[in-house]
Amino acid sequence: MGKYVNPGTDNFQMSLNSEIYVDKSNLLIKTNALFRTKQRFICISRPRRFGKTMATEMLAAYYGKDENASEVFKNLAITKHHSYEQHLNKYNVLMVNMQEFLSKKKSAQPMIELLQSKIEKELRKAYPELDYDDIDDFIDLMKEVYLASKRPFVILIDEWDCLFREYKNNVNEQKIYLDFLRLWLKDQAYVGLAYMTGILPIKKFGSHSALNMFEEYSMTKPRKFLNYFGFTESEVLALTQKQGVDFNEVRRWYNGYFVDLGTPLYNPKSVISCLMDKEFANYWNKTETYEALKNYIMLDHDGLKDKIIRMLAGDSVSIETEAFANDMTTFETEDDVLTLLVHLGYLTYNFEAKTVRIPNEEIKQEFLTSISWD
Repeated sequence: MGKYVNPGTDNFQMSLNSEIYVDKSNLLIKTNALFRTKQRFICISRPRRFGKTMATEMLAAYYGKDENASEVFKNLAITKHHSYEQHLNKYNVLMVNMQEFLSKKKSAQPMIELLQSKIEKELRKAYPELDYDDIDDFIDLMKEVYLASKRPFVILIDEWDCLFREYKNNVNEQKIYLDFLRLWLKDQAYVGLAYMTGILPIKKFGSHSALNMFEEYSMTKPRKFLNYFGFTESEVLALTQKQGVDFNEVRRWYNGYFVDLGTPLYNPKSVISCLMDKEFANYWNKTETYEALKNYIMLDHDGLKDKIIRMLAGDSVSIETEAFANDMTTFETEDDVLTLLVHLGYLTYNFEAKTVRIPNEEIKQEFLTSISWD
């Protein structure tokens, strides 16, 4: 067991030990169904505090071969599914948080070299019998470990988009990073499952995705992963009954994501904070700054501020999301800014009507505070 190679169950166990835990283990039914298929490349983009990291830690605990996780999962819903035993602790897991490496090296190429060095060190320790004199580079090492072990890799990348958020104007850095991800993952037989999470969808240059092997599940297109990131209404109802908190007030403050699909979703971080503190308040500003929201509103493309005011009054406004370049700088119209605000969690998107609105009281307070600075 290593820090990056088969990191084990400790992090996921801490989630299970928490006073408030909602079982999202049936996410594994979806990933198991895609394992070793052409659709095995998954990119999940959600706002901060929507449970992305916890889900990644769960996947690492479940798939990693170096620790028996049956005791960890024994009370979870996934154990009732026929695929549970088939994949439990069968594979080599690589789990990396890209923010950790970028924070240490500050640019793409040194970040990539550090990541490769750390993983290579742990793989050499795990497979000392390989002839390393015949291994040319990191990709070759991955291939040799796969051939020697007969175990596909489950590659888990958290905060995959951090470079696009921190170096949003540096296209060269972005392309170096995307080229590495493509070389590491695309068309490689050693990849049993590649699973990335972030805030932004995959960057588009022109009309094409730079990593076109990935299926994307975002705030505008959540599809089969809708219920696994965010609390459903039935989950929140059960939590409020257990904690003795007014469900209707929780709904007013924190509901509102994807509600038009018939599946109301809540921000997990805010709900948990409310239930733990027994206080209805704006917890969103603990993870996003007022200044960022104000900057996007102040762009005022095509009367954007007027649309924000309409939404504060409870209206929905029309939006076209397809032209968005999936970054934080390329804004041609108000629709690009509104689409970014959907991905950041400030707006919710109605898939059928193609409209956006402010989801709940908590986010309304964010907008009111931002506008009051003008």
